[in-house]
Amino acid sequence: MESNFFSDPGINPKIAVIGLGYVGLPLAVEFSKKFNVIGYDIQTQRIVELQNYLDKTLELSETQLKKAKNIIYTSQTSDLRSCDFFIVTVPTPIDKNKRPNLKHLIEASELVGDLIKNDSIVVYESTVYPGVTEEICVPILEKRSGLKYNENFFCGYSPERINPGDKEHDVTKIKKVTSGSNDEVATYIDKVYREVITAGTFKAKNIKVAEAAKVIENTQRDLNIALINELSMIFSIMDIDTKAVLDAASTKWNFQRFSPGLVGGHCIGVDPYYLTFKAQEIGHHPEVILSGRKINDSMGSYVASQLVKSLIKKDITINNSLILIMGFTFKENCPDTRNTKVLDVIDELKSYGCKVDVYDPYLEKVKEKDQDVNFVKYSGERKYDAIIIAVAHKEFIDLGIKRIKLQAKENSIVFDLKSVFEASQTDLRL
Repeated sequence: MESNFFSDPGINPKIAVIGLGYVGLPLAVEFSKKFNVIGYDIQTQRIVELQNYLDKTLELSETQLKKAKNIIYTSQTSDLRSCDFFIVTVPTPIDKNKRPNLKHLIEASELVGDLIKNDSIVVYESTVYPGVTEEICVPILEKRSGLKYNENFFCGYSPERINPGDKEHDVTKIKKVTSGSNDEVATYIDKVYREVITAGTFKAKNIKVAEAAKVIENTQRDLNIALINELSMIFSIMDIDTKAVLDAASTKWNFQRFSPGLVGGHCIGVDPYYLTFKAQEIGHHPEVILSGRKINDSMGSYVASQLVKSLIKKDITINNSLILIMGFTFKENCPDTRNTKVLDVIDELKSYGCKVDVYDPYLEKVKEKDQDVNFVKYSGERKYDAIIIAVAHKEFIDLGIKRIKLQAKENSIVFDLKSVFEASQTDLRL
């Protein structure tokens, strides 16, 4: 290890960010305020858009992208050869059997392995189960580079904490966990991140601790939401308003408030399966975590069945009934549709013979279409037997319940999944 490279003064890494999605792009732009950065993405169209100051994830505005002066966007690996500090922010989804799919992470490690040299540092931010960095990624880096881990090159893990669509808690305002493959490298990595993370950093004991910390963050949230989802099912049978119960319970200082709803996306609906996979691999069956996942994965079917029951009570014919679903993305105020559970609601309603339209202003903005979903624009002209407010987009709140109801037939149901409006203003909610 060259002591001057890790020395303090003059922290000046040449940073490459691998993967320019929701996580990588904001991080790359922030680092470019302090250092020279090269942002790499395998999708050439994404690079072209960023070079023209367009971010289709809507995380960064045109103005923010134009202000980023010390950054180069590329899909050419040769452009990364001058870099010595690599940050990997590629997706880590699950496959159809709900097992970790590390394809993108492996490919990124192969790419970086071909580029690293003496004293290079590779920091992974992608969500993984404990052990992935050193047991899967490091051997790839060694094989591709011909270098020795912790002698010629070094690694770290700093879990991403991006909250898509949240303009208040951006990457700089969320405390960052960091770690490194030895004490000296961990300190250096922590200092690099501290240059841009105004909320501060927390240096974890080691890489596995940092990996575990990330995967349990979303697992804990998943379980809490699963509890509230199950409670909402119970309260529905008892004809008790769940939100009213939560309002009352929240008056106690140590009550943690979560709301019922659909749990999708690339984090909460995915990360627990990374932990349960590793647990089962080492011989432990994680009953509580999998029970929570089972509840949350069933919510699309539950929502559809609740709506159908309400339609029957109102003597509305189910077959060929017209249903409008407002919102398709996995969460409010962002265009991300990955693992959206709204699709489960649609599929279940179609199985009952319902005809389903979907309106989502965020998908109009990015011109994203799904061939299995009938997207429509808001017009107020077509009348529906039922309207489901599935996502709490700001646009729906601004639209107001009166204008939303203009799309409903006289005898109809308005199902407010997220309790956006008062209970008295809608017919049904979780």
